[in-house]
Amino acid sequence: MYLSAEKKQEIFKKYGGDAKNTGSTEGKIALFSFRINHLTEHLKNNRKDFGTQKALLDLVGKRRKLLDYYKNKDIVKYRELIKDLGIRK
Repeated sequence: MYLSAEKKQEIFKKYGGDAKNTGSTEGKIALFSFRINHLTEHLKNNRKDFGTQKALLDLVGKRRKLLDYYKNKDIVKYRELIKDLGIRK
């Protein structure tokens, strides 16, 4: 599997502050970004995989909602996060 438990803990430790803080907004956004990048690479090789395409669109929508929430909560941290993750807005 492309996303092991160790990789998840690493993402949450870097962005969420603690490996066990899996509910943090920053951690969820970072995890969604990792999954979006993986699915994007998969779709470059498998253009007709429509199930993956639907899952990718769902993930992008979830991440967008979390980013909007985070922007309203703390604009400075929001800007740092999108710069760190390389998300264009």
